[in-house]
Amino acid sequence: MVHGIAHESSVSFVAVLQATRALRKGFESAMYFYGPGSLNCLATRGFPTTGTSAFPGEHNINDQLKTFMSEGGKVYCCRFGLSLHGAREEDLIEGVIPTHPLDVQDALIYYARKGAIINSTYQL
Repeated sequence: MVHGIAHESSVSFVAVLQATRALRKGFESAMYFYGPGSLNCLATRGFPTTGTSAFPGEHNINDQLKTFMSEGGKVYCCRFGLSLHGAREEDLIEGVIPTHPLDVQDALIYYARKGAIINSTYQL
């Protein structure tokens, strides 16, 4: 569960690293980005053009999310969080699953019932 904004702190990137580590240790792993955290899932990051890094590490989250998904992790992104910040589903990194905002609570219930470890990051 990630509510932090890319590059506003390290909290979002560290969450992706933790999820990747859990996945590599054999845990079924999924990430859910919601609220402003939805912006982490955008493929449209870059300056002066999309895909170009304006500074070292600008695409760390993008690259790590792609790695996470390529290794079997699931990434969900709240459609409402995207819309609040002017982003669109077609702006998402390939493989990210757009979801309804009510799915945040449903995801927590689903994984809690499975006995999952749920890490939740929140940034103000």
